[in-house]
Amino acid sequence: MIDLYTAPTPNGYKISIALEELGLPYEVRVVHLGENEQKKPEYLKINPNGRIPTIVDRDEGDFAVFESGAILIYLAEKAGRLMPTDPKGRSEAIQWLMFQMGGVGPMQGQAHVFLRYFPEKLPSAIERYQKETKRLYTVLDTRLEGREFLVGEYSIADIAHWPWVMAHEWADVSIEDLPHLQRWLKSVGDRPAVQQGIQVPPRVEAEDVVSMAKKIVDT
Repeated sequence: MIDLYTAPTPNGYKISIALEELGLPYEVRVVHLGENEQKKPEYLKINPNGRIPTIVDRDEGDFAVFESGAILIYLAEKAGRLMPTDPKGRSEAIQWLMFQMGGVGPMQGQAHVFLRYFPEKLPSAIERYQKETKRLYTVLDTRLEGREFLVGEYSIADIAHWPWVMAHEWADVSIEDLPHLQRWLKSVGDRPAVQQGIQVPPRVEAEDVVSMAKKIVDT
């Protein structure tokens, strides 16, 4: 059994989607970001960075894993799925996973903050992060031309990107001119495990995320 500490954010959805795809048993531990539960001492013991998501694998002596990319690799290797087994394929999957972790996530995350939550509108900052997010989307679109998935087979690379691209409208970044990305977004989104994973935790927790985001820009 795996304990999943999560909240309704793109990074949180990555892990619930992966767990659903892998069919691994898990229990949800909702972290109320608006109440700063992620900063409490008991949570910091399993995630020193005070962010979500985190998992605790009870079957492995309560082994804790934090950082969403690291969690995806851990789960894929534990289950023997969602990661190519040949060295080159595995490397490609990790490369595109890192592309999301170091590019799409941080840049789009800043677009969200400056567009939606920052106390004053800074057009230059908004434009910078929207443009960079669109550039990264264009890289994905090019990669997906003639490919069903990012690395030839459905993998943790697709799972890592999908919740972020799904939120493109929240960043006010259009994908109308990116046909391969659009096709991929729908194809992955139609998977039953993906549809189930984005319901974890329940959507009622969304207000908690808004409260959290406002606290971040106020500090």
